[in-house]
Amino acid sequence: QLQLVESGGGLVQPGGSLRLSCAAPGIIMDYYAIGWFRQVPGKGPEGVSCISVDGRSTNYADSVKGRFTISRDNAKATAYLQMDNLKPEDTAVYYCAADESPPCGLTTNEYNYWGQGTQVTVSS
Repeated sequence: QLQLVESGGGLVQPGGSLRLSCAAPGIIMDYYAIGWFRQVPGKGPEGVSCISVDGRSTNYADSVKGRFTISRDNAKATAYLQMDNLKPEDTAVYYCAADESPPCGLTTNEYNYWGQGTQVTVSS
């Protein structure tokens, strides 16, 4: 069973940065596309970014383009979401997800495996 563990969330001021990590210990991450999603209370999850199995293809929600960068290090079985110029509206619980499909997408039904989430709060 694939387990995903997010880390790196926290409280940051507007304009600040955070780097989220998604670790998948004990698995060969090369076989999985990775997605990042976020959710606020009372709303459905929003696809934030994804990266293909080989890392050559990425996709971003319009709301984060130019501010967030997704990457992966298959040797470390870890994916990352670098978040810069954070805004209060980025506040949410962030989840990483994985699926064996080679491409990546920003809808939840494309992913079979999910982490437990990490809270990101952007506030002054």
